[in-house]
Amino acid sequence: MSATDFFDSNVLLYLLSPEPSKADLVEMLLPDGGMISVQVLDEFASVATRKFHKTMHETRRLLNSIRAVCDVVAADIETHELGLDIAKRYKFSVYGSMLVAAAIQAKCTNFFTEDLHHGQKIGGMTIRNPFR
Repeated sequence: MSATDFFDSNVLLYLLSPEPSKADLVEMLLPDGGMISVQVLDEFASVATRKFHKTMHETRRLLNSIRAVCDVVAADIETHELGLDIAKRYKFSVYGSMLVAAAIQAKCTNFFTEDLHHGQKIGGMTIRNPFR
């Protein structure tokens, strides 16, 4: 993996999973880095504290580890507008579309997620479900 790979929070959250095979796969994807957005960090923190009952201290430690290997891209109004266009065109959720828009603007070639259509190409980027 590399800086041309974008990770959705639903993939990164398997780092907390009781499913060792999926957690191990995510750990194998991350050492070479990748890209995420602030939205991914927000979603990760929300699920880590709510569903996995991590303390804020534990959650911050996990987020720091993720940020140590992944570049964080910022969203702006252009990201927002592109995300709305993607939501309309592909019938994706608005939140998912904002992530796709951030990845496209970061010039990523792979978007790792469980939520979208594996193999679909959008804006020069391929959607990949790493667990398929």
